Amino acid sequence: MAERVIGILGGMGPYATADLFREIIRLTPSRRDQEHIRVLIYSNPKIPDRTSAILGKGRDPLPALVETAKTLEKAGAGILAIPCNAAHHFLPRLQARINIPIVSMIRETCVEICLRAPEVKAVGLLAATGTVLSRVYHEEFARAGVKVLVPDARSQERVHSAIWQVKAGTHGRVTQRTFESIGAKLSRRGAGAVILGCTEIPLAFAPDNVDYITINATQVLAQAAVDWALGKRR
Repeated sequence: MAERVIGILGGMGPYATADLFREIIRLTPSRRDQEHIRVLIYSNPKIPDRTSAILGKGRDPLPALVETAKTLEKAGAGILAIPCNAAHHFLPRLQARINIPIVSMIRETCVEICLRAPEVKAVGLLAATGTVLSRVYHEEFARAGVKVLVPDARSQERVHSAIWQVKAGTHGRVTQRTFESIGAKLSRRGAGAVILGCTEIPLAFAPDNVDYITINATQVLAQAAVDWALGKRR
């Protein structure tokens, strides 16, 4: 079997792209350089903002997503991993324009939760406003019979603002407390697990600080990509 190459369609944002690559490295069973997986990264930070587009206030990111994906495909990537939850709103249209599969972080996260905690009937979602309003998580989890709980309007504004602090590299303990405290609210409302559904959130979140179950969607995506590269899935 030819060696498989993971393509990372990144830049949304650069810190999150680096985090996905780091997770792929961490999850790869290896003892030396040569045992690691081949990875192509196209970090394209010029892709228009996904939340703005979903809200109807910004440029459509699809053309830039397609251009970035096709570049990775031509370079030899066998699959694409996209470390941006909101970008998954555009995934069906993007997939239709390229010839290699895209690993859905949303679907993989749903599968992970259903396997790890099949008794869970509701999950909380910490994510950018575009991801929340696009309902990509709601639709995926509804097919599994699981309800998605989201923060109230004021709390959602705080989450989105905190995400931008991470993107700007200006986050600190206050940012971390914002994510952790709002996740706690979702847990008290009945969420059996809380999804870190923006790829910036794990960069400012300490799971050991909270008493509720969290699911890091970036880690889930990385594991799925590694499994594919190692031939554990088609």
